[in-house]
Amino acid sequence: MPLTDETRDQITECLFAGRKIEAIKLYRDATGTGLKEAKDFVDTLSASLREEYPEKMPAEGSGCGAAVLVCAGLATASLYSWLV
Repeated sequence: MPLTDETRDQITECLFAGRKIEAIKLYRDATGTGLKEAKDFVDTLSASLREEYPEKMPAEGSGCGAAVLVCAGLATASLYSWLV
């Protein structure tokens, strides 16, 4: 199935908001493609948007990994203050 302008706009908004998995799901639902094809499309679109609108795109690698690092840092600081 072809991708409509409305769905492409929804995918773009998901990417601007840092919701890549949701963007992949939207593409798969709209086109009926497999996971790899949908991920490749979203990755290509994301790279294009990053070049065209760098101020709107979230930083690469932001998300769960960053949250884990913050939590680990807080836990370490709490443990240190408890020991001292």
